[in-house]
Amino acid sequence: MLRRTTVFLLLCALAGSASVPAADGQTRVPPINFKERTLPNGLTVITAQERSNPTVAIQVWYKVGSKDDPDRRSGFAHLFEHLMFKSSKNMRDEMMDRLTEDVGGWNNASTSDDVTNYYEVVPSNYLETLLWAEADRMGSLNVTEKNFPSERDVVKEEYNTSVLAPPYGRLFYAIDKDSFAVHPYHRPTIGSKEDLDAATIEDVRAFHTTFYRPDNAVLIVVGDFEQQQVDGWVDKYFAKIPKPSAPIPRVTVKEPERTSERRFDERGPNVPLPAVAITYLAPPISNADADALRVAESILSGGESSRLYQSLVYTQQVAAEAFGSANLRQDKGIFVLGAILAGGKSPAEGEKALLAELKKMQDAPVTKAELDKAVNQLVANALRERETNSGKAFAIGNAAVLVGDVKRVNTDIERLQAVTAADVQRVMKKYFTDTNRVVITYQAEGPKPEEKKSEGTGGEGTR
Repeated sequence: MLRRTTVFLLLCALAGSASVPAADGQTRVPPINFKERTLPNGLTVITAQERSNPTVAIQVWYKVGSKDDPDRRSGFAHLFEHLMFKSSKNMRDEMMDRLTEDVGGWNNASTSDDVTNYYEVVPSNYLETLLWAEADRMGSLNVTEKNFPSERDVVKEEYNTSVLAPPYGRLFYAIDKDSFAVHPYHRPTIGSKEDLDAATIEDVRAFHTTFYRPDNAVLIVVGDFEQQQVDGWVDKYFAKIPKPSAPIPRVTVKEPERTSERRFDERGPNVPLPAVAITYLAPPISNADADALRVAESILSGGESSRLYQSLVYTQQVAAEAFGSANLRQDKGIFVLGAILAGGKSPAEGEKALLAELKKMQDAPVTKAELDKAVNQLVANALRERETNSGKAFAIGNAAVLVGDVKRVNTDIERLQAVTAADVQRVMKKYFTDTNRVVITYQAEGPKPEEKKSEGTGGEGTR
């Protein structure tokens, strides 16, 4: 979600410590000074000293996400996000929570299509302890007959609460499924209950051996520390973890270019209002067009003053909500636009209104005011992220792991500020084409449109 915070207000809050306005009106941000090295076992280590407060952020990014889930075992990467907080050779269940929370820190983890990351923030004098703990669960996680079924049940309950219970949970679950024809991105990160139930403890242990290894991970440390001391601790705890001889399996499937529009009709049991989503294949996050697409996303859907909200919700009153998202990934991603329709409005009306807004951005450049506002929102978010050690570590991890070039962390804001109205118009024409489109309608369970009698169809076409 884009915060409605201007760069000017953010700069005031930072009191000039993190960035300064240049004569050309662009914000100049001091670079993150990082050190990168690779251990003999393949572990990439990135460190950045930040002495503004006596804390340190520790993050381990594993290059494994839901796209790497084994066949008929969807949800494994997400399941491991949970299992990694259980016991290891030298830690009992939930000990990571005690090592962080009991000293005033915190920890968490997340799983996406491409990566799984684990992160902590603690007072700097506990850094060695957390490095030891991360190394212990990387090298010697215990997956037992007790913790595996219990965590699987937790994940299945998350499926219930995020997919089955919300009125539009099934719609958002279906977006990736319907948008990708062959790439494993079509499998939602949370997986399926059937695949989770079919999993064995041997499957789970094999997954850890295959992907949770030093040559498939990036360790990031940002904060108040002595470089020589940290290097010594990393060598002490991580260097002894062996590098497996087997190669890391990588996804080689490529999503083909779309050659014609595709349509899907999805249904749910508790849908108060119909909805429609339109997706377009987008380039990888490392592509030069990614920044212009992020700006386009902000203009289209960045809050209630955005084009979609103003047009569909306020002016035309065809929708109760309008949304958009540039879901950029390591491989091809998708740009999603959608609307939850107002009472009495059909998915066809919502689709027509969404496409009309896209055409406006294709036919004419966005205004300078719109461009400036969108760029300022994105820059403000990036600056806000860098206020904390954890935020700096996330910025480093995104550049190093997702984009594939850690040096990009120090050019991302400059690239955003370089986006022009012509760039936005160009990417709108390039990617938002009729043949690159998937349309997903979502309505309450009942007869499909082609099964309805003519007097009740309202003119909707077959999906």
